Amino acid sequence: MTDDGERDRDLERHRGELTGYCYRMLGSGFEAEDAVQEAFVRAWRTHDPSRGPLRPWLFRLATNVCLDMLRGPQRRARAMDLGPAAVPGAPLGDPLPPDRWVYPIPDSRLDPAELAVARDTVRLAFVAALQHLPPRQRAVLILRDVLKWSAAETAGLLSTSVASVNSALQRARARFPLVEPPAGEVDEDLLARYISAFERSDMAALVSLLHEDATSSMPPFTWWLRGRESIRTVLLASGAPCAGSRLLPTRANGCPAFGQYRDGKPFALVVIEGGDLITGETTYLDPGLFPFFGLPMSSASPSRIDG
Repeated sequence: MTDDGERDRDLERHRGELTGYCYRMLGSGFEAEDAVQEAFVRAWRTHDPSRGPLRPWLFRLATNVCLDMLRGPQRRARAMDLGPAAVPGAPLGDPLPPDRWVYPIPDSRLDPAELAVARDTVRLAFVAALQHLPPRQRAVLILRDVLKWSAAETAGLLSTSVASVNSALQRARARFPLVEPPAGEVDEDLLARYISAFERSDMAALVSLLHEDATSSMPPFTWWLRGRESIRTVLLASGAPCAGSRLLPTRANGCPAFGQYRDGKPFALVVIEGGDLITGETTYLDPGLFPFFGLPMSSASPSRIDG
């Protein structure tokens, strides 16, 4: 193994946890991967093993990259954060650009060990809530409360004092919006019934799988629905909106997800949340997500591609 090869291997060892950190900071899987790659480039040029271990240096670099990327005025959000639920029959309205939305991230891009113990902290609602915080407070909250860094470690990373870190953490906790606790893992039998009802365009069966307070949203539109009855009304009024669809399973943000194909072509990525019943369904109308999730660009393809 050459020195360069050993350095590449050392960097790659930290990719999953760095990606999870940058994703929570930025709210976009695409941007998180860009931030990690930039941190790797900077680490290759600047890390000196004699001055300390690689991991904290990578987190310092990644934090600086994220803070630079967050200098714009807009924050990413979910539809539920942008306005009240729509009344059935209301128009979708104009779409918002991609940089306004909290975008999903494949589970495969995250550190499996971290995902096992901190799954709730990559859920869409949690990541969206983080976007309400100023960037440095966001970094402190993630490092201290999610990744369990000490105040001294966090202060060293941010080149500040322990007192400043503790003050920022206190302010961040006070400002952090309340996030509804997740319902748990979606039951496998429920998922099988969901796929069957969806692909058969059986609206009655599909609605029966929803919690009474379930939400449904379709980025890039701010239009969203709350409640099984509202969703039922919209689905029945739409005729057979799932007709001709096929679902191919994947995972996003610690949750089940599906690539939805219409007439064999990529149409949307659907992220499902819930437990015994489905509590949330986010349908990203963006076929550009399919390669990122390792999903083929045709439902006729025999299997997923590497992602």
